[in-house]
Amino acid sequence: MVVPEPGLPTAVTIYEVGARDGLQNEKALVPVEVKEQFVRRLLAAGLPVVEATSFVHPTWVPQLADAAELMSRLGADGVDLPVLVPNERGLDRALELGLRHVAIFGSATETFARKNLNRSYDEQFAMFEPTVARALASGMDVRAYVSMCFGDPWEGAVPLDQVVRAGVRLLEMGASQLSLGDTIGVATAGHVTALVAALVDAGVGVDRLALHFHDTYGQALSNVQAGLRAGVTTYDASAGGLGGCPYAESATGNLATEDLVWLLTGLGIDHGVSLDALVATSTWMAGHLGRPSPSAVVRALGHGG
Repeated sequence: MVVPEPGLPTAVTIYEVGARDGLQNEKALVPVEVKEQFVRRLLAAGLPVVEATSFVHPTWVPQLADAAELMSRLGADGVDLPVLVPNERGLDRALELGLRHVAIFGSATETFARKNLNRSYDEQFAMFEPTVARALASGMDVRAYVSMCFGDPWEGAVPLDQVVRAGVRLLEMGASQLSLGDTIGVATAGHVTALVAALVDAGVGVDRLALHFHDTYGQALSNVQAGLRAGVTTYDASAGGLGGCPYAESATGNLATEDLVWLLTGLGIDHGVSLDALVATSTWMAGHLGRPSPSAVVRALGHGG
């Protein structure tokens, strides 16, 4: 039954990250032809944005070492799909392929910047500046992720103003959208409300924000509802909960796209995605990975994989 909640957005954009954020966290190496079919199936299911891969050095993320081959195989269908670029070298590869949308991935904390980017908190921005400037000069759109927005495993709770400063710096470089990442899944609804309000108070339009939740503690959908009430209309999610396998050590629990679609459908919020096609795709991919999907909706519909 569809029962709308007054005051919520009428439409939401789902930013699908399963092919990049999901697969890069999986232990299994997925053949490039399977990745291509996965991306094509996600697009066919109606997902408006599918982040395809990351041009990161294969030493760091061997799961995505085939990024250039994947984008070449996708051809014209891949030109408008976003890809993550960690630095100028990654941008060079995206430019060579004629891609139009890139994303950068920053940190709200010093420790994670050093561990993930091998840069200090301030040095990461110096690294991003020429990358973003060149991308914009080439006519590309740039999305910025900021990780550890709600908590950091080394530093603990992250102050709101620290996240706001990081986010504003990335937007001031020219990013069109800022995705706020609950990297370790510790956010709760009130924290989401407070962070969005703090960014709006700092002059950031709510239309420029996206939310990226992980379901480590089972709070992702509650956090989405808090985001909806705050007016945020873009949500990152991973088909079938990819990257968040509950059977894997140190799983981070990506919000499953199916679970998000079920919530939005029940609220009467337009999203444009076929749940049946999405469930079929996630079940198919779970088969390739050799394990059931952790998505609650996939399990409930009897397609555990």
